Amino acid sequence: MSVVEFLLAGTLAAAMPLLLAALGELVVERTGGLNLGLEGMMALGAVIAFICVYHSGSHLIGFLAAAIAGAAFAMVFAGLVLVIKANEVAAGLAIGVLGLGLSALFGKSYESHTIKGLPDYRLPVLSEIPVIGPTFFTQDVVVWITVIGTASLWYVLNKTKLGLIITAVGENSEAARSIGYPVGAIRCAAIAFGGGMCGLAGAYASTVYTPLWADGMIAGRGWIALALVVFGTWQTGRVAFGAILFGLLSIGELIVQAMGVALPSQLLSSLPYLATILMLVVISKRRQPMV
Repeated sequence: MSVVEFLLAGTLAAAMPLLLAALGELVVERTGGLNLGLEGMMALGAVIAFICVYHSGSHLIGFLAAAIAGAAFAMVFAGLVLVIKANEVAAGLAIGVLGLGLSALFGKSYESHTIKGLPDYRLPVLSEIPVIGPTFFTQDVVVWITVIGTASLWYVLNKTKLGLIITAVGENSEAARSIGYPVGAIRCAAIAFGGGMCGLAGAYASTVYTPLWADGMIAGRGWIALALVVFGTWQTGRVAFGAILFGLLSIGELIVQAMGVALPSQLLSSLPYLATILMLVVISKRRQPMV
């Protein structure tokens, strides 16, 4: 396999955890919320999915368990913010730290254990295209479901009444409440959806992308997903593009290391995070009013 083929083959898979988590947070922020606990929910989903797949051998059970765990954990955040009226930023950070701690606790006895990943599926016709076909269009089933889900989410948010309600709640909650929409319930459902998506993102990272458990394997992906929502200006298509871009950076880092380029491995590993900082600076500069 050539360098180009390896790059294409790994880009979508590397982007999946980022995309799943970012899409969940996108819905949360569209309703006017902000959950900074993505990292912890992803880590919790990752360890729950790994344990379930390790004992049952079923990826379906693992993904369902991770989604339920992520959604349940997000509901703790929803209770703190929507019911107790706790500070949103502090509650999100607390949930993130708690999730990381619980994942380390639950996964302690599973360190370095491995499981079987998912097989790849070829798309008819498209997979026959030279170079691109056998790599970019040959992915596991979760990738294809996520691609369809991303398109479906774009349609819901931009073309349906539900999408308009979500936008209305986020832009003017008082006006939405005055015409009879249950703002609290909508925000609670959005937070649960975001948590479930983070759980799925963690499940993909630990059972498909790298089918093993290691403490700290999420490695900042939750924060990158959070930044992707801003990078994509809260638009589904742009968020997906950003996730693929960061997936490309992650795979590029592995290729550069394999080529023996004389750069410290720590510097190469930090490239996606440096790109995140640069991206946020550029967006911030664009939003500053002209003097």
